Amino acid sequence: MKFGYRETCLRHDTGRRHPESPDRLRAIRRALTECHGVEYAAADDAERERIHAVHDEEYVDAFETFCERGGGNWDADTVASEQSWDAALASAGLAEWAAREAVDGADGRDTPFSLGRPPGHHAAEDEGMGFCFFNNAAVAAQSAIHAGDADRVAIFDWDVHHGNGTQDIFYDQGDVFYISIHEDGLYPGTGDVDESGTEDGAGTTMNVPFPPGTSGSAYLAAVTDLIGPAMNAFDPDLFVVSAGFDAHEHDPISRMHVSTEGYGRLTDAVRAITDDVDAALAFVLEGGYGLDTLSESVKMVHEVFDGYQPAAGDGEVSEDAQDVLEAVREQAIEGL
Repeated sequence: MKFGYRETCLRHDTGRRHPESPDRLRAIRRALTECHGVEYAAADDAERERIHAVHDEEYVDAFETFCERGGGNWDADTVASEQSWDAALASAGLAEWAAREAVDGADGRDTPFSLGRPPGHHAAEDEGMGFCFFNNAAVAAQSAIHAGDADRVAIFDWDVHHGNGTQDIFYDQGDVFYISIHEDGLYPGTGDVDESGTEDGAGTTMNVPFPPGTSGSAYLAAVTDLIGPAMNAFDPDLFVVSAGFDAHEHDPISRMHVSTEGYGRLTDAVRAITDDVDAALAFVLEGGYGLDTLSESVKMVHEVFDGYQPAAGDGEVSEDAQDVLEAVREQAIEGL
């Protein structure tokens, strides 16, 4: 794979004990040194007007001023430093780079993966939260549409937390299909099955809120049985994975049971869908807070594109998870 990366993203200082630390990127880089075929690319900052396409100008100005004054606690768990403004612009620019590379034809072993921080999927139109300030995947998707590189974009968020910000930004747009698989009841408490879009976006939001303890097999079933058919109907030009790895069975802040091999199977299934619908594919880093599990999972995504075939497994689909899959299926039929 080709990874977008900039040292600027390390300068977003969240403090010694914060789970979203620069060590996340350092751990990923160390793990990728063991891999064949890894390439790195830099990218320009996201331009302010492209940030404004998904975020209110007043909020963007407030965040810039907050950083200029030295930062601090934006909210109870979202921290900024003086350099966080530059890091956020770099992170959004890296996501744009990944989308642009994908629509320009980068695929296979050149599939782009943006390694930026701060992450983005909780950042709403007018507010930062959940470790996020600018919604990187949303900036990338909207930029691709504005540039005429894509008429329709799908964003698949497999982070363990629901991407409330991404959902809210595109909730009434028909040209962006947002899909989230997440742990039910976990922060921020959004993402119910019946949240499926409104106005022009009616039917272009899909939420799969699995119960705690759900296995990777259920995730895979959601991708093949729900997301695949939805993408065949929506026919996106660009498919962006909001790639958080905190649903890993050993992640310290969640209770899901996706293994490292499970992320490999998800990657393989997503690649099959994008091949089937002829959509460009890009990955954008979100969460993942166990350094070993995060780095090994990103490494697994790379290895799948380098020819590795993940092993089968990850347990049965529980009855509770099957009930969720059926509820989402019924909601999708109702929205047609």
